[in-house]
Amino acid sequence: MEDGTISGTIPLREKGECAMFSHRPEISGTFGVVTSTHWLATAAGMSILEKGGNAFDAAVATGLSLHIVEPDQNGPGGETPLIICKAETNEVKVICGQGPAPMAATVSAYRDLGLDAIPGSGPLSAVVPGSFGAWMLLLLEYGTMSLRTVLSPAIEYALKGYTITPHVSEAISAGKSLFMREWPSSAEVFLPGGNVPPPGTLFKATAIAGTYRRVLAEAESVGNNRDAQIEKARQTWYEGFVAEAIDHHFLHSEAMDTSGQRHRGFLTGEDLARWRATIEEPLKYDYHNYTLCKTGPWGQGPVALQQLALLKALDLGASSPTSIEFVHPIIECTKLALADREAFYGDPAFVDVPIQSLLSDEYNMSRRKLIGNGASYEVQPGQVSGYETNIKIKPKGSTKNILEAMAATSVSEPTPLHRIGSNIPEPGDSDGDTTHFDIIDSRGNMVSGTPSGGRLGGSPVIPGLGFPLTTRCQMFWLDESAPNGLAPGKRPRTTLSPSIALKNQEPYMAFGTPGGDKQDQWAIHAFLRHVHCNLDLQDAIDAPEFHTNHAPSSFFPRECEPGHLALEKRFGEDMINAATKRGHTVSVYDDYTLGYVTAATRDQGLLKAGASSRRRQCYAAGR
Repeated sequence: MEDGTISGTIPLREKGECAMFSHRPEISGTFGVVTSTHWLATAAGMSILEKGGNAFDAAVATGLSLHIVEPDQNGPGGETPLIICKAETNEVKVICGQGPAPMAATVSAYRDLGLDAIPGSGPLSAVVPGSFGAWMLLLLEYGTMSLRTVLSPAIEYALKGYTITPHVSEAISAGKSLFMREWPSSAEVFLPGGNVPPPGTLFKATAIAGTYRRVLAEAESVGNNRDAQIEKARQTWYEGFVAEAIDHHFLHSEAMDTSGQRHRGFLTGEDLARWRATIEEPLKYDYHNYTLCKTGPWGQGPVALQQLALLKALDLGASSPTSIEFVHPIIECTKLALADREAFYGDPAFVDVPIQSLLSDEYNMSRRKLIGNGASYEVQPGQVSGYETNIKIKPKGSTKNILEAMAATSVSEPTPLHRIGSNIPEPGDSDGDTTHFDIIDSRGNMVSGTPSGGRLGGSPVIPGLGFPLTTRCQMFWLDESAPNGLAPGKRPRTTLSPSIALKNQEPYMAFGTPGGDKQDQWAIHAFLRHVHCNLDLQDAIDAPEFHTNHAPSSFFPRECEPGHLALEKRFGEDMINAATKRGHTVSVYDDYTLGYVTAATRDQGLLKAGASSRRRQCYAAGR
């Protein structure tokens, strides 16, 4: 050890020293692997590989299918960050499918409406929907197949229907009264015949199918040139009938949101027309013989890098992954990294983020001294010369109950918008508002993507299109001086956080999870269990999970729970007692309820994949 860090490779346990945690096998093969948060999306991706497509083609089909089959978690009107690695060059790139705030969305515009926070639902929380632009950029620059081929699985699922899961049925049920009274366009789509679709029944998204088919028809009208078709599809979405429908809806309609009032949104067709998805360089951090690649600080991805920078000097391999010695230092490092997220992160096109300082050995050696044997209850950002820190703390329970606000309006029997109109987790509910997938093909091309936003409970369906829009604008602070303060054309500091890791400088692992602020907790825990404890992917994913809500939430109403530690009860009574003795405020969750990680690896030509068993719908496939 030199200067507080351990050099060299990570000492791994022999297989068998850690208990096995999963009843599922780790998938392996040489042809290709696809893993995602829904089996139908996984099947769509595999079908593209079987037809000769590469991982990037498969990613577009997988993501477009996730928009259909997980409407409670995302939709075509959401956003998608992607991290990719092209086999021929081993270069890792980020595709930013995170749209910015509307040009009319200023702090004063919200203040003039009497708001001190951007609502967690409704049109005021919309930004430019970036997913479709990200898919088209990925397909154009890295894919090989036609637009028709990669769109076909999603269109088929939408037209012929898919089996609705309990999660989707419950989300529709929670929103039924709101849809019927306030969001009639959502009722038309999600309440066929005025009824909640029961779990296990066939559900069709015919309006979205119509939108996709019209986009495809307009794309193919330009002729047989593949690139021209893809560009025409992008134009149709952001400058054609899709943008026109969104513009008309926002101009002429208002909707109830979590403020308890009805508002129009600020998004316009011009906002969509001026935006393009971009290809960017990833941020990287070397962790022993691994290199983790993440998005820039317009996402929370660097939180994972900061955790590794703090953990690098600690011997996690000496502890069982279910022990307090493993969990405690990880949680305490997470608290420090998340505090820095709140203090420094924002769209680097608008904010100077001192990311190199935050990842430096000197900085993290100083920060590491704050970690003791007891749980911290302080949200403590670091000190970086020339940068001020000002974190807003709102302990859980301090906010006016949204139901009270709803009751003050003319609406009778107020709908619990805190469940369907924002991402505040209820007890035992950690689903988040997101999906995820990871794909590796036989050539070694890798993709990790986190489609999110535009879910059925976030905002009313756009009439004629069949889908709602993103509510990601809620992540901004109404404070122009804050790094993540609202500004026109600025990207909100999203929680979406796909990952690619290199091993000995070779592309090795693609992984991620849904879960909002917990994405860079659950996913990094699986990574650490895999590399330190020699667990295969499936066991690393299904091992007892944990997280903290210590830092301010990224979602309305931005609450936090200082000292919080969530543990699945599989950790056992001794471990739970040990955490309590160290001062953690422990919440015990049922087994297999925290985290929905998927992951895939490639090592000397052998491909492997795993998917969380927790939701009973995440699946990996491959051969």
